[in-house]
Amino acid sequence: MKLPVIKQIQRTSSAEEIETAIKVLEATSEAATLKEEDLNVIGELISNMCGALEVDQLIAGGLSEKDALNAFMKKVMGSIDV
Repeated sequence: MKLPVIKQIQRTSSAEEIETAIKVLEATSEAATLKEEDLNVIGELISNMCGALEVDQLIAGGLSEKDALNAFMKKVMGSIDV
């Protein structure tokens, strides 16, 4: 996950647009001809979009953008440490 990418997605896209893009990428990932490298890129894109959705929800819940991004990254880092 890349925080600048998550921030860009969250700032420029609605939740509905992000969810649609995720569905398209998930469907695309099922193509039999994709190589592992392609799947890794698709997975990274989906991860960043899911992160943007979560940040958007935190902002909708009343956090500032900065606090929402920090809270999200702390959650991610906490899950890696486990």
